[in-house]
Amino acid sequence: MFRILVLHGPNLNLLGTREKSIYGVQTLNEVNMAIGQLARREGVHVEARQSNHEGELVTWIQETHGQFQALVINPAAYTHTSIAIRDAIVAVGIPAVEVHLSNIHRREPFRKRSLIAPVALGQISGFAATSYLLGVQAAIDYLRMKSPDEKKEIKHLDRGAMRS
Repeated sequence: MFRILVLHGPNLNLLGTREKSIYGVQTLNEVNMAIGQLARREGVHVEARQSNHEGELVTWIQETHGQFQALVINPAAYTHTSIAIRDAIVAVGIPAVEVHLSNIHRREPFRKRSLIAPVALGQISGFAATSYLLGVQAAIDYLRMKSPDEKKEIKHLDRGAMRS
């Protein structure tokens, strides 16, 4: 079973109350619940964590080695400033998908540059909480493409569940 780590960066713990016109009305807990539902449907394990501290995010990325097969990360404001987060992703060599609730390319000039995007598989932004679901699905699809045996096992399990 694939294991994916979802990291939420600074201020995302304020979702649902913070600048609703930009970030939407869903709380972080609601976002995580939607991610969990997707994970169950797809037969993968997803663990979600949030921190306002750059060093903690870096440590969690470093700890993915041997424990997770992919990373979905919303670095939030650290997107534009954190060489440390970028370097941690490169150092562990984990496939990463960068996600954002808002379209960072339609926002202030300083938000248009991502230090993470060049080391990520891709970037999804502008779809509110759905950005996370698209990011997790992209990570799952990437892992299945890279590991056909896991894909066959998931299909076999799905067929078995339909027979019962």
